[in-house]
Amino acid sequence: MPSAEYRQYLYPSNSPRLASIRGLDAYAYRETAKAAPFTGELIRGWKPLQHAEFRGVTEDGTLRPGVHAWEPAHPGEEAPVADMVAAARDLLAALDEDTRAKLLHPVDAVEWQTWANPEFLQFDTGLRLEFQPPEVRQKALALVEASLSSDGFRLVHDMMLINGFLGEVVGLQSILNEFSYNFALYGNPDPTAPWGWQLYGHHCAVNCLVVEGRMVVSPAFLGAEPNEIDDGPRAGTVALTDRIRLGTDLMAALPQDQRATATVYEHMVDPAMPPGRIHPGDERHLAGAFQDNRVIPVEGLRAADMPERAREILLGIAESFVSLLPDGPRAARMREIRDHLDETWFSWIGGHEAGDVFYYRLQSPVLIAELDHHCGVFLDYDTPKPFHIHTVLRTPHGNDYGRAYVRAWQARNA
Repeated sequence: MPSAEYRQYLYPSNSPRLASIRGLDAYAYRETAKAAPFTGELIRGWKPLQHAEFRGVTEDGTLRPGVHAWEPAHPGEEAPVADMVAAARDLLAALDEDTRAKLLHPVDAVEWQTWANPEFLQFDTGLRLEFQPPEVRQKALALVEASLSSDGFRLVHDMMLINGFLGEVVGLQSILNEFSYNFALYGNPDPTAPWGWQLYGHHCAVNCLVVEGRMVVSPAFLGAEPNEIDDGPRAGTVALTDRIRLGTDLMAALPQDQRATATVYEHMVDPAMPPGRIHPGDERHLAGAFQDNRVIPVEGLRAADMPERAREILLGIAESFVSLLPDGPRAARMREIRDHLDETWFSWIGGHEAGDVFYYRLQSPVLIAELDHHCGVFLDYDTPKPFHIHTVLRTPHGNDYGRAYVRAWQARNA
């Protein structure tokens, strides 16, 4: 249930933090963000990474291409491609030629890598939904809904609704609203050839690709500040609490010595951390936006060494992160994750009691799942709070954006 804890951290409505940007639209705010010291420095730091040739996240810089060797979808595990194609074609039919050209990109275009989760635009890839007619916005969401599980679509839409609620609470609806997101299509919607879509904006970024019935949904970023709606017609909406609970459940299921092994730093800002371990924008996250080729060494505790109950909870965390996938592709993804369970590592930063703030990461050759509690952005606090949550999902070794599958398909159909 909503707690409304966040309300004690509201800025005064006339605070310069809010008043200085109130009324700006997404494009005016983009220019303001570039010029501001903090956000401008973030943008300059990300700039060299934005168009790097895609390789994929690894743990040591060496790709393991066999991890994503192509195989047809197993019976019963196919993506809902027919419904997705119908929804995509319905969206395209609602657009004029110029708008359609802005929406569409080649299936292996570098524009996949331009997604980001801050509220300020860096790339205007695809269509900015808030500036599209209601019909176009709804048809874009219909494609998202046709692609994901019912719970997955609800979670994605909740992130958008919570973003709009935050905009209402702080009086920044022109920057934070339900449709302040970009949407793009990659490839031509087709029953067998590779194609997909991308939705991204503040606290919500999802990349989805299908090819011959196989589906990849990653990178995926879901977050919220606050993670609840406590007023209005959507009151009662609360998000990402299962990922919080499962994390503390896993730590509780570990013997004391294994909890100590999993805990790489005791404090969210720890004097033992090396320089750069906390990023000014990503904080403790390592696999966020523009980190497509990052080397992330494994650390913490191996799943193979955990007691059985802890391994079951770890798989529950993984399933929560891949819950965007519909039933068939989710079953395929969980089989892939289980097949690499003995190569899966779990690491933790911070406290592990109810109400504590923390970071954790699951990492294997086929999965990176991160959760981090963050400091305030549009609310006034400078230490992480339980109601500001960021989560990131990656498919390491070259299959973010389904890129390994796309390359395999292109090789077979050259």
